[in-house]
Amino acid sequence: MKSGIEKTPVILCEEDYSLLKQFAGTKTDDISEMSLAYELNRAVIVGNDQLPPDTIRLNSLVSVKDKSSGKVTDFRIVMPIDADIKQKKISILAPLGAALIGFRKGDEVEWKMPAGVKKFTVLNVQA
Repeated sequence: MKSGIEKTPVILCEEDYSLLKQFAGTKTDDISEMSLAYELNRAVIVGNDQLPPDTIRLNSLVSVKDKSSGKVTDFRIVMPIDADIKQKKISILAPLGAALIGFRKGDEVEWKMPAGVKKFTVLNVQA
């Protein structure tokens, strides 16, 4: 199982990495394991045209299943300025956005949310 805790790297394209690193402090001495900065520090960076198509990136439409409740949620991961929960647009800085960036369809992700540690399965990813 891939998770935000394990050392399996996430995959990010150069464009997303450049945009996201401005939002996360990337000094390795003060980074929490379950943070966007941690994910950026351990990410594998690939060319924009080399990112596998089922990889979650900025502006991806994502469908995830909460493993404990079975609830399926669909949303788009966006930059903070574009976030709008009524339009199902979640900020990359929100816990769920940070948890999922760089993972792929079929991956299982474990992440600390406001209500405690949650496990999700990525059901679908669309550009």
